[in-house]
Amino acid sequence: MSEITILKMGDDIIVPVQEELHDKAAMRLQEMILQRIEETEAKGLLIDISSVSIVDSFLARLMGDTSRMARLMGVETVLVGMKKEVVVTLIELGMVLTGIHTALNIEEGLEYLKQKRQESEYLEEGHELQV
Repeated sequence: MSEITILKMGDDIIVPVQEELHDKAAMRLQEMILQRIEETEAKGLLIDISSVSIVDSFLARLMGDTSRMARLMGVETVLVGMKKEVVVTLIELGMVLTGIHTALNIEEGLEYLKQKRQESEYLEEGHELQV
């Protein structure tokens, strides 16, 4: 695996995955993401897989696990840029990405993370959300 750059932008970490990930590379990326969350005290994690054409059951499970681990660290996760063939494969495999919010692109993903942060701050101030 060539090195995947993990970017910090404001309160968020952005992970643009630019290549197909085999199992060891995906596990290494998970470690890098968690380490970066710890180092930067990020509040949001955006994983962009728009360059990825293959997501097998291992990678799907690993993304779900990474999201749950990030959540335990207080970080909301959004997965963006899923190609049509990836979505079809996940459905055919019966995979459910539990705990991961998805968005069409980076812009929508960052907006989601911003909205979640605002909701969290609002609740911390003692307000209740109106549904």
